[in-house]
Amino acid sequence: QVQLVESGGGSVPSGGSLRLSCSASGFTDNIYYMGWFRQAPGKEREGVATIDNDGTASYADSVKGRFTISQDAARNTLYLQMNSLKPEDTAMYYCAAGLPSEYYSADYYRTRPYEYNYSGQGTQVTVSS
Repeated sequence: QVQLVESGGGSVPSGGSLRLSCSASGFTDNIYYMGWFRQAPGKEREGVATIDNDGTASYADSVKGRFTISQDAARNTLYLQMNSLKPEDTAMYYCAAGLPSEYYSADYYRTRPYEYNYSGQGTQVTVSS
């Protein structure tokens, strides 16, 4: 089992910044990729950013150039630095981890946010105009 706990959400004005953190515990050695997905009320889950074991990152077009995903050296903490936030970024953000049986690219996993094996409880991000 893997446990994921997010923190760092909040309310900011348009153009502001937030840094989300995710602490991973449990059987983390088997994790191949981690990422963030978000879901707004009435909308589909969207893969925001993913990073794989090689450190390769993938971003949704809607956040490219504004968000940065990273991990600490021990790969137990995942971050999402969010700059130039927009009202359309408002959503619940979830940290997630994947333990796939086959290995593909970070782009592959980011576009399949329903295939993560574990996810946290989420942290709310609200951006006001």
